[in-house]
Parts: sequence; structure tokens; C-alpha cells
Amino acid sequence: MENSSARNLWGDFLDAHLEFASEDAPKVIRFCDNEKDANICADLVRKDVKRATSHSLLGLQLRKEKLPKIGDFAVVTDWSGNAKCIIRTTSVRLVPYFAVNSDHARLEGEGDKSLEHWQKTHWDYYTRELSQFDRKPRESMIVVFENFEKLFEK
Repeated sequence: MENSSARNLWGDFLDAHLEFASEDAPKVIRFCDNEKDANICADLVRKDVKRATSHSLLGLQLRKEKLPKIGDFAVVTDWSGNAKCIIRTTSVRLVPYFAVNSDHARLEGEGDKSLEHWQKTHWDYYTRELSQFDRKPRESMIVVFENFEKLFEK
């Protein structure tokens, strides 16, 4: 793990939870593609308001990233890379974009937690994300909906 802040937080977590000492080092993540939203989302996770995130399956495939899986650990950072907390994936579902519902939006905890807010912000994000690969989001595209729990913060 190259991020020293994340490495230190993971070490503190392991000191308090020796049962996870044999786990591989977690991935280090930040939410969103801009500083303001990344910092807001990191804070929402710390407050237990944000308990899910949504990836475009196509985006993961084009970047050659693995699908999240139940039990995955991650260190959440702010935009600057400061570790804020550790989360663990509790469920992963593949859902067409058009089938995302208000429960999904509420679990993501962003904005006013409405489906309309989720649809607008995620469509805009997926448009920016996929444009790097000369692709566009579609209503039928698959969204990887990942639920998680916050395990630790300092």
C-alpha cells in the first residue's frame, strides 16, 4: 500500500482487530471524480449516511478492474489521499440502470437521497467516466451496486 495515511489506518485497524491480521492489504479508494464530492462522500461514509456505491460494469471492464466481492476491505480517503475510514463490502448486485430504485439512492446517501438526484448525478458521472473510452451510458447498462459497512475510523 503506497498511501502512508491508508497504511497507518490499516495498521491501527489491525491492532484493534487481530482476527483480520491475515487479510491482504485493502484497496485504497476515494469516491467521485472531483474534490468537493469526494470529500463530501468520505464524510458521509464516516457518518454512516453513505452505505453503498454504484459502479458502471462497463467502466470497470474498460479499466480492467475486478468486480467488488463480499468481504472486500477498502480504505476510504478524501480527495487529497487522507485516510478517513475502513469499509467492508457486504453485498454486490448487478442491476440495469433503469431498474435502480429509491432504496438504492437512499443507501448511497448523497444529496437529498432521492432517486432523481441519484439518476442525475450518476448519469453525469457515467458520461464523464465512459467518454474516456469513446463510450456513452445507456439506460440498459449494468450498474454494480455495492453495499458496505464502516468498520473503523480514527
